[in-house]
Formats: sequence, C-alpha cells, structure tokens
Amino acid sequence: MKDHFVLQNVKMIDGSSVDIIVENKKIIDIVAAGTGNGEKIVDYKHNVFVSSGWIDLHVHAYAEFEPYGDDVDEIGYKTGVTTIVDAGSTGADNLSELVSSCKKSKTNVFAFLNISRIGLKRIDELSDLSWLDEDQLKNTIAEHKDFIIGLKARISKSVVGENGVEPLKIARKFSNETDLPLMVHIGSGPPDINDVLNLLENKDIITHYLNGKANNLFDEMGRPLPNFLDAINRGVHLDVGHGNASFSFKTALQAKEHGIKFDTISTDIYRKNRLNGPVYSMSHVLSKFLYLGYSLEEIIDAVTVNAAKWLNKPELGRISVGDIANLTLFTVEDEVTTLLDSEGGKRKAEQKIVVKGVVINGEHVEC
Repeated sequence: MKDHFVLQNVKMIDGSSVDIIVENKKIIDIVAAGTGNGEKIVDYKHNVFVSSGWIDLHVHAYAEFEPYGDDVDEIGYKTGVTTIVDAGSTGADNLSELVSSCKKSKTNVFAFLNISRIGLKRIDELSDLSWLDEDQLKNTIAEHKDFIIGLKARISKSVVGENGVEPLKIARKFSNETDLPLMVHIGSGPPDINDVLNLLENKDIITHYLNGKANNLFDEMGRPLPNFLDAINRGVHLDVGHGNASFSFKTALQAKEHGIKFDTISTDIYRKNRLNGPVYSMSHVLSKFLYLGYSLEEIIDAVTVNAAKWLNKPELGRISVGDIANLTLFTVEDEVTTLLDSEGGKRKAEQKIVVKGVVINGEHVEC
C-alpha cells in the first residue's frame, strides 16, 4: 500500500497557499490550494506556514556526555528540526558511538568531528596537545566520510588552557589535509580574537559570533573589528550558536546596525538549555530574530536554504517535486513573550514562532 497524504492549504513563506502531495516519502506534486486529492488530507486552513525542514547546524546530540549532551529526536524533529549537525560532541575516540545512536532516531544527523580525540568527555579538550591525534582523526574520517561534514575546534580560554592559538593552528593543518572546513567556537580569551580570525578561510564557520564576551568581534564602540570584516570578505560563514553563554541582544543589535548578518541561525542546544533555557528550542531562538526586526524570509532561509547550501545538500533547503519530503510546519502568533539572552538580558516580543508539525523523511508528525 502506498503511503499517501496531502498537506492542504499550507502557506509558503511568500504568503501564497498550496497543497503538497506526498507519496512513498517523496513530494509528488505541489498544486493550487484546495485541489489536492488523497485518502488522507490534513487541512491547515491557510493558517500554517510550510518551509523545507529546518536545519540546526550546531547541536550536542551525544546523550552520554554531560553537560553537553541530549537525545537526537528531543532536539530534532520533536522541535520542528528535521536535520541536526552535532557540533563536535565526539572526537575520534567515540564518534562511532554517536553514529550508532543516530541510527535509532528519526531525525537526520551529520556531525563535525572534534579535533580532540576525547571530544567533550572533558570541557578542556584542547588543553593537552597529545589529544590531537592526526592519524586517528584521519582514520575516523575515512570510516565515516558520509557522516562527518567538518571539523570542530573550541578556541576559548577554558578549553585551550595554556595552549593559546596553537590548537587552531593544528586544526588548520588537519582541515587542509582532509579538505574539511572548520567550525570554530569563539569565546573568552586568550587567545586574542584577532589571532583566531587570521587563521580562518573560505567556508570555515565562526559559531557564537553574537556573543557578548570581552573577546568578541566588535570594538568598544560597537563597530566590527577590521579583521572580522576581512574574514567575512574571505568567505567565512557566520553562525549564531546561541547556547548558554553565547548570544547577546546588545551584540546582535550592534551587528544589525552595521549590516553584519547571520548566514545560519543555530541553537547550540543540549539537555540543560533545552529544559531550563535560555535556548528551549529552535522556534524560540528564531523568535528572537523576529523581535530584532529581521524578515520571516531571512530567518527561515537561515535554517533552510543557507544551511543546506553550506552542507552541499541543496535538496534539504527546498520544497521540490521528486525530493524526499522533509518539511517544517509553523505559525507566527501574536502573543507577548519574554525573551532571554545568554547574559540575562530580557526583551518583550509581540510575536513568536510556534511549530505545529513536521514531515520527516516522508512521515507526517504533529508537534
């Protein structure tokens, strides 16, 4: 029997309404609103938006690790996100365990491999350079080449210890030799943020770029650092990576004032900040950018088109006949909501984004 259903009267981001017909996991047609036929019809009555499935480029999905761990589906499709990318929870020692655990999940998963073989088993994983084992890293990449999409280096004082920028220099070498880009976590110094920026190349990712720490990407007047602008011009990708300690409304407003726009919006979600905030979910994080004055199209592109482009998987960022159906269904609701950044800063928003369901690899699930 064919698995066939119609999402009827769903709104595209431009406000137009369509019916999307799914059969045997694939989108088989997109037709005028109200005209789709099938045994199972889910009528959204023109009140619910549909986009390609949301992609979260920075999560922590290795449930065995504390504090940076969580269950794949709890931070994936259950929150409206159909594809997650684990951001270096595991290194070469335990990447295979993450791969195995993901096979039991519905959510699509990829990963950045931590350059430290121990991953986040400890939170100072770059304090001992002997943990940066090149042969083991390369063997792990060869074994899991379809799962690993980049390398992760957390370059902040609490992680690198006395090693300064040296772990990033090693990460650059690993990147060049494996042809995998770097996602670089930035935070408190040393090392100085300018020394970090100088080592980044085209397609590398700065995650936590809107953090409010003293070692951030803006000067005391709120202007972007010259080396930051140079990095952007080289093609370095800007990722939000909200997390417990890495998103500041003040910094976000400085960035917006100077036209420094995100490429992707990610959550840096794990069990603690999912349950207790300030992250909670992707929709909650996206609501903060709605509050900041970005258009719905800009916001949704950041978790669909832009993320899919970086992953070199354009099919994940579009709604197209013939593709496996990965879709997110959501509303924008007029409701006063208190939003909290990672520094305790509060804002009152007039609207919020609310997930209503997903289609995950052809299966429709209400949220």
